[in-house]
Amino acid sequence: MSKLPRSSRLASPVDTEAHGEYRIVRRPDDPRPLYRFTGHVDDDPQPGRYHIYAGWFCPWSQRVTIAHALAGLRDVVTVSYVDNVRDGRGWAFRERYGPDPVNGFTLLRHAYEATEEGFDGHVSVPALWDRDLARVVSNDFAGIGIDLATKFGKVATRVVATYPEHLRAQIEATDVTIDTPAKLTALDERLAGRGYLVGGELTEADIRLWVHLARLGPRLAEYPNLHRYARDLYRIPAFRDTTDFSTYPHPDWSLA
Repeated sequence: MSKLPRSSRLASPVDTEAHGEYRIVRRPDDPRPLYRFTGHVDDDPQPGRYHIYAGWFCPWSQRVTIAHALAGLRDVVTVSYVDNVRDGRGWAFRERYGPDPVNGFTLLRHAYEATEEGFDGHVSVPALWDRDLARVVSNDFAGIGIDLATKFGKVATRVVATYPEHLRAQIEATDVTIDTPAKLTALDERLAGRGYLVGGELTEADIRLWVHLARLGPRLAEYPNLHRYARDLYRIPAFRDTTDFSTYPHPDWSLA
């Protein structure tokens, strides 16, 4: 057994020869969702109770870390990052971003197994950990982001209210997928003369679109309104400080 303090333990290097490639195992007879844990933040959350396991490379994690920053939760909900690469063991804690500061786990899988004995599902980030219950509350990235935006008003001062009640229906109805040129063109046209997607203010809809645009690379310049919009968002600290272009598909590209 290692003699290092628990909080200093790190996973061994990625080794696909020994551990294989990571695979998401789905069985046709298994009705459980891919993101299996869908709990929520307590209605009266206290500072220090929750922790977010995130990944710099992951758009779903970035949605959560942007929401976290805009909700003013830096001193209320802690955040740590897994390494950018994985083998069959899944995401791990290595020297690049340091050890797991909460549990001293070397693999994120250990958090899932502490929550569900014999866990056999997808080990994903982001994951919301509850220190009081010693378990993963949720790995449902959409639910985590909304909880961060709406549940902590008594213990934190928001920078921006990103999920205001009067705009929620519009936010949820806004299609921010950019998987075809047609969708990019439609979004580009929608943003002509507009600073934000919904209601003239910064909302969850902008967070959801940003994480895809930031990973689009040089192609973004083909859409002038989207390019301008993305550059404007990048000037906001919550967007800029949660972005590491070196971990994206176009690591030499930037909006700076």
